Amino acid sequence: MSSDVRIVPSEPRHMESFRATLDAVARERRYLIIVEGPPLQRLQKFVADNLQRGGVQFFAVDDQDRVVGWCDVNRHQVEGYRHAGALGIGLLPAYRGRGVGARLALTAINAARLNGVERIELEVWASNVDAIALYRQLGFVEEGIRRRARLLDGQYDDMVEMALFGAPAVYQGGRRDLAS
Repeated sequence: MSSDVRIVPSEPRHMESFRATLDAVARERRYLIIVEGPPLQRLQKFVADNLQRGGVQFFAVDDQDRVVGWCDVNRHQVEGYRHAGALGIGLLPAYRGRGVGARLALTAINAARLNGVERIELEVWASNVDAIALYRQLGFVEEGIRRRARLLDGQYDDMVEMALFGAPAVYQGGRRDLAS
């Protein structure tokens, strides 16, 4: 069950916990472009700048108010692209497959829509089949593949580019069901 996890807007008091979670997921060397979390000050600046530009960020927090996951939509700032934003998401391993990621994504997507973001795009490693399945269930469509985009630890991985237009689909994900 994911009922022990709350989805909350980003707040400064969560930044150290967010940084620790981001670092832990990055060090798995499987899901993110980075392989370690950035310094706290750089992360704080990224979050503040994103929110100021009309982006959104939400945290999944446990019953002790520790960040166990995040989802943000970073709105593009270049003229002609301001209608779009890039989604980033991550969860600690113990919280995957419990509906937390779907709840985070839907919360961030809906908030971004309220801020006027029409197109939400993301990049996901082709090896991350669970994430790709979730994104498809949420209504994202594949737009392209960058072959052999990453070479890490002697292994190549393709980058799948996906986008969502309009409202997300109603999520019907079994174990990841939003009602759970």
